[in-house]
Amino acid sequence: MRRCTSLVVKLELLLLLFLFVLTTSSSEGDFEQCESTVKKWASSSLDTEVKEDNHLLRDLLFFLHIPRTGGRTYFHCFLKKLYKSSLECPRSYDKLRFNPRKSDCRLLVTHDDYSMMSKLTKEKTSVVTIFRNPIDRVFSTYEFSIEVAARFLVHPNLTSALAIDRRLRSRTKGVSTLNIWPWKYLVPWMREDLFKRRDAKKLKGLIEITSNDSYNMEDVVMPLHQYINDPTAVDIIHNGATFQIAGLTNNSYLSASHEVRHCVLKFRTLGQHVLDIAKKRLDDMLYVGLTENHEESASMFADVVGAQVISQFTPPIVLERNSVDHSSSLEDFGPDSHHDGSNSSLPEPSKSYPIEKVTTGKLIKAYQSCITSLRKTQTERRISSLKRIFPANFTKEARLQVPQELLQEIASLNSLDMELYTYAKGIFLNQHKRVAQVKDAIDKPGKVSQKAARELKISNSETYVEMPESELKISYGDISWKVLLLITSTLLLLVFVLLYVNAKGRTPKVKL
Repeated sequence: MRRCTSLVVKLELLLLLFLFVLTTSSSEGDFEQCESTVKKWASSSLDTEVKEDNHLLRDLLFFLHIPRTGGRTYFHCFLKKLYKSSLECPRSYDKLRFNPRKSDCRLLVTHDDYSMMSKLTKEKTSVVTIFRNPIDRVFSTYEFSIEVAARFLVHPNLTSALAIDRRLRSRTKGVSTLNIWPWKYLVPWMREDLFKRRDAKKLKGLIEITSNDSYNMEDVVMPLHQYINDPTAVDIIHNGATFQIAGLTNNSYLSASHEVRHCVLKFRTLGQHVLDIAKKRLDDMLYVGLTENHEESASMFADVVGAQVISQFTPPIVLERNSVDHSSSLEDFGPDSHHDGSNSSLPEPSKSYPIEKVTTGKLIKAYQSCITSLRKTQTERRISSLKRIFPANFTKEARLQVPQELLQEIASLNSLDMELYTYAKGIFLNQHKRVAQVKDAIDKPGKVSQKAARELKISNSETYVEMPESELKISYGDISWKVLLLITSTLLLLVFVLLYVNAKGRTPKVKL
């Protein structure tokens, strides 16, 4: 009996050992295959990069909008003032109806990732983007997906909400939030979850919520710790900026993107290859802004991008003074459906104001006025939505209650984004130095170089002046020598004339 027992134990141990070896071998094989896949993608990505001066604005401006970075503000308060609607690529935020081949398409603003470049002429396209602290971006993504989903809670149940939403979207020509990546995945996910929690609360007979932690109020909304560990968040949100710059989101145009992203998610060490490509692409961008350095970023955007856009257009761009265009349904303006099918909380159409010639100085002033109005509208809409999930209220004070361990977990889940964000801050600092140097050089005329003046055509708050290429070749030092030569020549001519007159006066008269 003991022999049989001993034999069974040995067989079990052998079986476990065999399974362990088999699993290890399979895992090693998977890693090698994934490593090969990722390296192949990285190599092909480097081969397609454009090696030209990245400080010059090309024909098409591609604003690669990383979600929840404040890009919508730049779009409405900067770019829509610089580019006429006819110059915008049609349906920029709607991938299904986007047509980049439009002949006079000059501005593309979209949440699409860098793979969009495969549909564009790289040599004629400049890319700009804005970065945000990854932890703050995760918070903002969580809050916004719940905020938009909460707008549907005016309906008695999910079935009713979906039916009315389909009917409204079929009638509306504008682009809904639910058409835009990543909200077309995140909002329905949160919408379904909110209805489930509301129904469960009714069944429990809960009237009062005792928790005062808005980020951990499971009877009302999905807790943050559950949200960040859900497969949907892992696939779409975490390291989202890195994957977007690399062109590897689940919305990518590249056929290999899913396999590469899957390998990186499975074997985190392979993420370094993706990070290297993302860094290289940031280096090649015309402008990289930071959400946290808002005012400085806006000023730099006007100097680096705005000034060059102004210089490209003839006749000059005109600016509608103090106007704000709220007509687009981009990002923050998702469906706010009511029982009667109306959208009563949509902002009023923009009004017409006197127009004036655009300069970077006036552009900044118009931007500051625009964001005030835009933020007011966004705040009102946010307050209206969050009332439906009371007492949950996402405020700065509420964020302070989030445990440090959870913040560290978010940082760990977004390790690629954390490193890329640090890299972006370095680029931002270098941009700031370069702009300051060029401005300083322009203020000191003798030091203006042709390249500097061409890279950054600065316009002041009153007039915009662009020197012709031929004039840029002449330095102020050259001009001073020419003036000196002219004065010397004039003096010599005067001396010659005086000598001639005096000599003629002394000539003796001849008697006939």
